[in-house]
Amino acid sequence: MNRFRRSRPGGGGVRAPFVLAVPALLAVALLLMPLIGVLARTEWGELGEHLSSPGVTEALQLSLVVSFWALGLSLVLGVPLAWLLARVPFPGKALVRSLVLLPMVLPPTVGGVALLLGFGRRGLLGPWLEDNFGVILPFHTSGAVVAATFVSMPFLVISLEGAIAGLRPSYEETAASLGASPVRVFFTVTLPMVAPGLAAGAALTWARALGEFGATITFAGNLPGTTQTLPLHVYLLLQDSPEAATSVSLLLLAIAMAVLVGLRGRWAGGGGGGAVVAVDRGVPESPGVADVPQTSGAVGSEALAVDVSKSLDEGGSWSLHADVTGFTELSLDADPGTTIAVVGPNGAGKTTLLRALLGLTPRAHADLRLGDTDVTALAPHRRKVAWVPQDGALFPHLNALGNTAYGLRAQGVPRGAARRAAQEWLDRLGIGHLAHRKPAQLSGGQAGRVALARALAARPRLLLLDEPLAALDQTTRSHVRHTLRGHLDGFGGVCLIVTHDPVEAVSLADRVLVLDEGRTLQDAPPAEVTRHPRSPWVARMLGRNAWPGVADSDGTLALAGAGRLVVADPLDAGVRALAVIAPEAVSVHREKPAGSPRNVWPGTVREITAAGSRLRVLVTSPEAPDLVAEITPAAAAELSLGDGVEVWTSVKATEVSVVEL
Repeated sequence: MNRFRRSRPGGGGVRAPFVLAVPALLAVALLLMPLIGVLARTEWGELGEHLSSPGVTEALQLSLVVSFWALGLSLVLGVPLAWLLARVPFPGKALVRSLVLLPMVLPPTVGGVALLLGFGRRGLLGPWLEDNFGVILPFHTSGAVVAATFVSMPFLVISLEGAIAGLRPSYEETAASLGASPVRVFFTVTLPMVAPGLAAGAALTWARALGEFGATITFAGNLPGTTQTLPLHVYLLLQDSPEAATSVSLLLLAIAMAVLVGLRGRWAGGGGGGAVVAVDRGVPESPGVADVPQTSGAVGSEALAVDVSKSLDEGGSWSLHADVTGFTELSLDADPGTTIAVVGPNGAGKTTLLRALLGLTPRAHADLRLGDTDVTALAPHRRKVAWVPQDGALFPHLNALGNTAYGLRAQGVPRGAARRAAQEWLDRLGIGHLAHRKPAQLSGGQAGRVALARALAARPRLLLLDEPLAALDQTTRSHVRHTLRGHLDGFGGVCLIVTHDPVEAVSLADRVLVLDEGRTLQDAPPAEVTRHPRSPWVARMLGRNAWPGVADSDGTLALAGAGRLVVADPLDAGVRALAVIAPEAVSVHREKPAGSPRNVWPGTVREITAAGSRLRVLVTSPEAPDLVAEITPAAAAELSLGDGVEVWTSVKATEVSVVEL
């Protein structure tokens, strides 16, 4: 039974059980035997004569005409229908999809009868077509086209709908945020990215139309030169010349097999009909700005600024006012040139806030005003709000230069000016030499910089960045952060940056907006948030210990988990508060300390990690929440610290900062 062994990528194999292998082989035999019969019964010596006879050539020409017209109609009608089914929710969607599938399961002759009752001279629509346009479909070549389209278009719709549904909406949403209209997005982003699925569906549609028989003979008849296609001609040859019918059947069989081989499994294989959008992250990131060659021949900054300003009417300033309702509920006001860092735990509503400002989510709605313009009712592509999503959403069919110029072209900037501006932005971010690479040829960090350049080049009034520097290494991140800071200093609009990096929040932002469960916990300058974080998550993001609790009548803080904390400035009883303790304020001992510390807990070392030139020690305790201490390597060696070592920790009351919640 070795013939039933299938090799695995990692070695070894899977042996097919006898009880499964035998039926599988019988199924193959059932499918193969008719094909072998055609090959065995073909009169090979007379094949040329049979295929070149006048009746066959006439029927073949008519079949090609009918099948290509059917393919054209299927593309014109089926492509929009596939997009509608994949992207737009509407009442009766399941019914429409069932109607699309119906011709595939309907007996062909029943389909022909249905076409007669709908479009025949005595059908529902036939008399109207004849009286108003003089169009008579039955027993006419146009009727054969309608019949072929009816039975073949579902192959295109199903294939393309699956490809579009498998395409992440972030590509189309990002294109809209750059100023592209829905029609432009469809033709410049959606269709190019699902081209393999479209090609597979078109090939199957054409092959099915070429082989259509039952609906055609029932609806359009079998008139030589008018509706007698090649399958119908085979039917007649079977009565008078079976050998010729076999030869023509072999021709149709060869055409069908050629189509299937050409598809190479795209119809039924592992997703080959969809767009190839994966990005190869194996390309090494550029080592640093100093090592990045700049593109020679780039247009000078002054000439570029003049060129682009003529096209975009740059300048001006735009304040921000937004009232957001739904999952995320807040009011946001910002003056022109303000940069706001949006922080919070996963699920806090950060990305929902950005998508609400873009008008892209039903989870939240934003009444949005940019400067003196209320853009609430405008479509996303008219808001002049640019967005960089977490995955970058670079268009895989465009190179880095084409991606960066996309927003400018969508706004009507001439191609030359848009490409020069795009090249300038790529140069600013240190990747000008990668302008002609496709996204699949870029590393994660390089792709992130291209996505950032694309958003900045679009000259938005509101800039939304969802963790734009997350994929960069530390050296590159520092450079890009500096470049971004320089741009934001001269930006006339407002920028919101979602980040989990405290350095980004402090260095880039004028304000830090802290969200939790869709609500605002804190909105203050970075220094204030750093000194007095009101969120445990933010405190931990800043490297602090954060313990929520409730003030007790004895002046201590009853911690939410376990234990009590003595503070220097007691709060009123019942007040909810957050105790913030810097790691460097935590002392670690091998014996219980005596003296001034008023907060002492036994614990166990669970983890030791490096933090620059110091070590961070995580200590768990049954009498207090987990506590992080920061000590020197020398102190750790002196204490003989290691995983599982029993220790004591202490914190002075004066080292505890308490923030009322």
